[in-house]
Formats: sequence, structure tokens, C-alpha cells
Amino acid sequence: MTPHEGRTMDYTRLFQLDGDRVLVVGAGSGIGREAALALAAHGASVICADRDSTTAAETAALIGGSATSTVVDVLDQDAVRAAAEEYSDIAALVFTAATNVRKRIADYTMEEFDRVVNLNLKASFALIQAFAPKMAANGGGSIIGFASIRAFTVEPGQGAYAATKAGLVQLARTAAAEFGPSNVRVNVIAPGVVETPLTAQIKDSPEWYNAYAAKGALGRWSTPDELAGAVVYLASRASTYVTGSVLMVDGGWTAVDGRFDPPNS
Repeated sequence: MTPHEGRTMDYTRLFQLDGDRVLVVGAGSGIGREAALALAAHGASVICADRDSTTAAETAALIGGSATSTVVDVLDQDAVRAAAEEYSDIAALVFTAATNVRKRIADYTMEEFDRVVNLNLKASFALIQAFAPKMAANGGGSIIGFASIRAFTVEPGQGAYAATKAGLVQLARTAAAEFGPSNVRVNVIAPGVVETPLTAQIKDSPEWYNAYAAKGALGRWSTPDELAGAVVYLASRASTYVTGSVLMVDGGWTAVDGRFDPPNS
């Protein structure tokens, strides 16, 4: 008999996280803040982590109740390992921190390349490496990272960023394979264009902004709160058989060509 045979599912509690402690790294702003708010709204006890203590505390204050805040610099591997020790009982880990330097390959400096790779990929590796074994020892858990449509479709000036996001997808899949037998699920969410500080450069250019809006099926950008539902899903019991997956939340960007709308005939 499989672990789920003979069990009656209470579907009214499918997305409830009551009693679960969840650590959100990057909770100080943008998608991370909205994820923290949504997880708390579904009953989770949220630890709001960020490199910026002020913004992390602001998010915790917005949640109230049992929410707490902490400082975690994901570029500091010792700090990441210490956080894994302190929060070894979490049911889910969400990490959103990322950066981008939009330059063509020939114009990149190695310092810029290292900056993008270190935050987007190396830090993700450090988080999974530190937290997944702790979850495995506790009987399981959910790890949720953030990739991007740029893991699958690119444009000039996205070389390093796209490479890190594609790398994160494969890292998550490998972690899913390695820790799956211990009931640790590892998935990534791939947003399309989201209005966050990371995309401020594009928003400041109306032509660039509007071109991106027109690319997807919905004809607009998303806001950070529209990513929160995907986080709740992957953290909850609604996704207990989902691992090694990429959840596209891109407004149809990767589904639609978007270059020309043929006339009706």
C-alpha cells in the first residue's frame, strides 16, 4: 500500500499552512515580500529574511502575529549555514534574491559576470546545500526558487542573467532527484516581466516597457502579488507530488510568438 492509499483528503485545507514555519529569503521587497504576506495569510509562521534588516522587519510588521525577521546575506556562505542551523525545522524555504546587468557579452566585465553569477546561482546552490539536508532529516519539506523566462528565451543583453536562471532550473532538478527519496521537494517558479526594482530600467523607457507588455498573451506586465499564489501552491499540501518542476507564471510569454497579429480572413 502506498503512503496515500486509503487516505481521505480534506480539500478545504489543501492550501492551509497552519503550523508550518516558512523562511522567505528576499522578503524585504518585491516578490519576496508578497510571498511572505501570502504564506502568512494561509496560516504559515513566516520568518522574513533579507540582507536589509529594515525592510525585513517592515515585512514582518505588515504580517504581524507570529512573523519574525532576520538578516541573511546569501553571499556569505557561513551566514547561510548558520541560518540553516537556526531554522532547521522549517517546512518550506523560498528564495527570491537576484540581480542583472543588462549588457551584451562583449561589453561585460568579469566583475559584473561574477556579481550576477554569485547572487543568482552560487547563492542558490549554497541555500539548497545548507537547507535540503536539514529538511531531509526532519522528514521532508519544500524548496522554492525563482528562475525566469530568461532560462528559456533570451534577447541581447541577457547572457549572464539567462545563464544563471537556466543553471538554477537544472540545479533544482538535480536537487529534486537527490533529495526526493527523503520527501524534500525542489521546484522553481519562472516569472515573466514583473514590476520590481530589478526592472526599473525597463519601466523608465516607455518604448521598451510597452514592447514587453505586448509580448505576452495578456498584453501587460505582472505585479509581484501575482506570483504569490504560485509560492503558496508549491509550499502547500496541494503540491505534494510536484518536484523538479518549473511553474511558468509569465502571462503567456513563452507560449505566444507575439511578433505579429495576423488579420482575420
